[in-house]
Amino acid sequence: MKRYIDVIMAGFGGQGVLLIGNLLAYAGMREKLNVTFIPVYGVEMRGGTANCTVVLSEDEIGSPIINKPKSLIVMNRPSLDKFQPKLADGGLQIVNSSLVDPVLVEQGGRIRTVLVPANELAEKVGNARAVNTIMLGAYVAATGMVKLSTVEDCLSAVMPPKIVPVNIAALRAGAAYALEQLKGQTPAKVSAKKAAAKPVAKKKPAAKKTAAKK
Repeated sequence: MKRYIDVIMAGFGGQGVLLIGNLLAYAGMREKLNVTFIPVYGVEMRGGTANCTVVLSEDEIGSPIINKPKSLIVMNRPSLDKFQPKLADGGLQIVNSSLVDPVLVEQGGRIRTVLVPANELAEKVGNARAVNTIMLGAYVAATGMVKLSTVEDCLSAVMPPKIVPVNIAALRAGAAYALEQLKGQTPAKVSAKKAAAKPVAKKKPAAKKTAAKK
């Protein structure tokens, strides 16, 4: 099967959502994939819900616009409310449980969910602003679409060299946390409506009884 993934990354302005979208796009290009990256600007930059869409594919990409994403990176509650209902059956979402109450998150059943306490993990690696790279590390580990080492190599393309080391640590911390959470998880189930119906065996008609001749 050829490699393909699409993802909507969403949070509020200032969380670095567009930066990690750009970073994932660079990593895809480094691995010779076709890539599209669509950032959303405007009022979102002033504290609203900022988001971007990234598509990575071995084949040509027909459209960069995704209505039913295969995956999500959710940084805050408004982003969960907006995009979780759109996630395709069998999809994956990485959710920042530091800012989103796990009770509100759909888990099991039709999709896979990885809850990541990204703010706390960022504090542990020494940079509270590295929440975005924590989340991207978790996403890369959960999907396996590109190598984590490739993402690390592309950091210098999107940020100053002096903060690259702490963001490498953040990527690795997010990846390690996600892999631990994914142990024992089963693949998401497709909804009953979309599952193929099993053919029902037809019963043979009962033989008609004939009256005995005298």
